[in-house]
Amino acid sequence: MAVATPARPTTSSRSTFNITPWLIAAVVVGLLIAAWSWKSGDTEAVFGRTIRASAPLILGGLCGLISERSGIVNIGIEGQMLIAAFAGFMASSYTASAGTLVSILLGIGAGMIAAALVGAFMAWCAVTLKMDQIIAGTVVNIFAAGFTSYAYIQGRTQAGYPQWTIPGLSDLPIVGKGFSQGPLTYLAFVIVVLVHIALYRTNWGLRTRAVGEHPGAVDTVGVSVSSLRYRNMMIGGALAGIAGMLLIQSASVFNRGMTNGIGFISLAVMLFGRYRPFGVLGAALLFGFFNGLQSQLQFRQALDIPPQFFGMIPYLLTVVVLAVAGLAARPPAAAGQPYEKG
Repeated sequence: MAVATPARPTTSSRSTFNITPWLIAAVVVGLLIAAWSWKSGDTEAVFGRTIRASAPLILGGLCGLISERSGIVNIGIEGQMLIAAFAGFMASSYTASAGTLVSILLGIGAGMIAAALVGAFMAWCAVTLKMDQIIAGTVVNIFAAGFTSYAYIQGRTQAGYPQWTIPGLSDLPIVGKGFSQGPLTYLAFVIVVLVHIALYRTNWGLRTRAVGEHPGAVDTVGVSVSSLRYRNMMIGGALAGIAGMLLIQSASVFNRGMTNGIGFISLAVMLFGRYRPFGVLGAALLFGFFNGLQSQLQFRQALDIPPQFFGMIPYLLTVVVLAVAGLAARPPAAAGQPYEKG
């Protein structure tokens, strides 16, 4: 009579440890130390620029993430950021007499509201009118570029944003300049954590992820798919509004077309980040690093080549990411599909 042998534990019951992220982090740290030993000043400047350039990409990527997790493809992030920057700048400029802090806060609020309203418009197009979502986003981008160029009043200024230096951390080697930034830059990194918690630890996050995968199942439990998508497009728009005001924080003035493709790069950040908040953070830091690197190479005139070559590095990286990461990233199943209630 055969004796049954005890079953082996399956691999799913064993604790798994993914060494890849830690290996990549170790390589990055090693390269930073080597670069700092070679040229400390340039390395610190690139790191500071990386943090500064990645902040609007983080918020733009989170805007796209919340939109697509809700089942709506949002390619209008560029337009939302540009309209927010214009509205926030004008609001802050016309309220300068109220004081620096008040005018800055009013500008941030105006930018967030403007971008949220644009998000509501895109939700109206996608949910109520059920029109093509790519066309709706294209309309927003074209309108934003034309309207802000026409309505902009040259010569206006606004109060500059303060620089917050964190004592102790700003004196650290290599990373010190990353802790001397404007308030909205720090806020962008805090928002990543908040969105992650909200998306994976709250009822809102569960419903958002469900409505992007199977809206019919959400509808059957009594949750309004239309209301949730409207709400989330406005939340994402508010994040894009902060991203637009980050551009004002860096420049302290509005310029025509000042987004300069950042909204489109945010889509690549979202895709490369696999529709996850911390993935968006990592991808934004990568794009920010290349932005900081090309800026420093231009400043140093490191190579005898036209400066436009360095300027195209972030956009070339965007094309590569869309071509490579797009093959592996799986978008939410219902993204881009209008929901018809049965």
